[in-house]
Amino acid sequence: MIPRSRPVIALLSPGAMGAGIGARLTAAGFRVRTSLTARSDRSVARAYAAGMIAASDAELASCDILLSIVPPADADPLARRLMPHLATRRAKPLYVDANALSPNSKRALGRLLAGVGCDFVDAAILGPPPVEGSDNTRLMLAGARASDAAMLAVPGVAVRVLDGAVGAAAALKMCYAGINKGAAGLAVAMLLAAARNGAADALRSEMEIGIPDLFQRAQRQVPDSFGKAYRWIAEMREIADFLGDDPGAATLFKGMAGVFETLAADVAADRTNATLLERAIGEEQRGLGESGAGDVGANSRNTRPQSLDGADSA
Repeated sequence: MIPRSRPVIALLSPGAMGAGIGARLTAAGFRVRTSLTARSDRSVARAYAAGMIAASDAELASCDILLSIVPPADADPLARRLMPHLATRRAKPLYVDANALSPNSKRALGRLLAGVGCDFVDAAILGPPPVEGSDNTRLMLAGARASDAAMLAVPGVAVRVLDGAVGAAAALKMCYAGINKGAAGLAVAMLLAAARNGAADALRSEMEIGIPDLFQRAQRQVPDSFGKAYRWIAEMREIADFLGDDPGAATLFKGMAGVFETLAADVAADRTNATLLERAIGEEQRGLGESGAGDVGANSRNTRPQSLDGADSA
């Protein structure tokens, strides 16, 4: 049973989303620990600014709730890293996985952690990193002990307990992210194709006339995707796994993974494609490269991949 007075929360990791949620939790009176081992200077600064406390893996395993918020590809390695410490604990933390994984991946992770006696909650974050005074960040919870994790509801983070077993929150996340980030991937692919074939100016003009809402969304999402594409590769593959019963849809998101993989490689190299995309959406005239993008928002110039540096958006 989780202490109801002042439970201690282990939160990994202090990326933009993790630090944002950590700040809301500490502001509400929770003690929040995190790992700063091998973290970037920026992550360390974010963690301390959020009021989080640096801790060893053994100390993290002694917390009441362990909240995992990392890039999808790092969710399983993180759990395996902590398992030796969890196995030695008589009192186990409630493991809340809030990563963009398919229902199959969530169930597999739950089985893995059950092997060391940890109860598991399937969680999903929808919306941008939380800020004071906003209610745009939503934490969905599913599983037998989802109601025990509902105490994570704090100002700035709305919590909803879903009906259903582990996998219910993951399914919602896959559908939401598929639409949201899939739209970004589609815009990247088609705007880049237009730029390569000399049709960028004409396409921009026609989008501004015929589908201005989609064009404005692309102006936000496309530059914002530059620094996040490397994390979205695994997320698109998780969505493809989720869509496995629909081969055409699954193939679509395997292709989206390829779109973001190509973009991430370009951003890490000479930014040839990124520059073409900036021109295609008129960013050079509008100066949008430094702005946020709704649910996908953060700094588009943050292009350095950092393992376990945390998810930034839904």
